[in-house]
Parts: sequence; structure tokens; C-alpha cells
Amino acid sequence: QVQLVESGGGVVQAGDSLRLSCAASILYFSNYAMAWFRQAPGKEREFVAAIDWSASNTEYADSVKGRFIISRYNAELTVYLQMSSLQPEDTAVYFCAARLYTISTAVGDYSDWGQGTQVTVSS
Repeated sequence: QVQLVESGGGVVQAGDSLRLSCAASILYFSNYAMAWFRQAPGKEREFVAAIDWSASNTEYADSVKGRFIISRYNAELTVYLQMSSLQPEDTAVYFCAARLYTISTAVGDYSDWGQGTQVTVSS
């Protein structure tokens, strides 16, 4: 049974930073690739960032490259998303997701999801 709980969302102003956390209850957490997706109102869920099981490989959506950093601490069963230079277009519900071993940017490739945390960026 995989459980993912996101936290750290909130309301910030453009240019601010925010760090999201995803606490995982997973047996053999280090076997899982982890990712962040987001979904804005009226839009499809989209890929944001992913990190493989060893933290040696990461991938980012073009829209967040240079602004967001994904990291993981296997001993703490936690994944983070450090977001900087936030813009109103980053406003969305952010979801944590897990899949075994390798990174994917496709929503359908992830079997386990958290409930999401809301991030709102005002201009």
C-alpha cells in the first residue's frame, strides 16, 4: 500500500519561493521514481519534475527549468519541490506521484498519487 501526502502549499506573491514536501509511506521507497505534477483549473494535469530512485537523474518541464528543483531523501521517505521565482501561471494543485524505478513524464505511467496541495501565486 502506497500513501503519499503533500504539504507546503499556500498563497504567495509573484517572485516568491515555496517548498513543497511529499511524505511517502512506501515499503522499499528507494525503488521508486518520484514526480510532481500540477493541475490548474480547467486544464489537464501536467508534468512538472521527476527524480529517479537513486536521485542521480532528474527531469523538468521546460516551463519550470531553472526555477524549480526536485530532491529526495530516502532515509526520510520524503520528496521535495523547491520552487523559486513563482509566477501567476504556476498557480495549480500540485500532486506527488510514484512509480517503480524509472522516470516518466506521462501522467498515465504513475500508479500512485497524493491528494494534492494548492499553490496560488498572486501578481
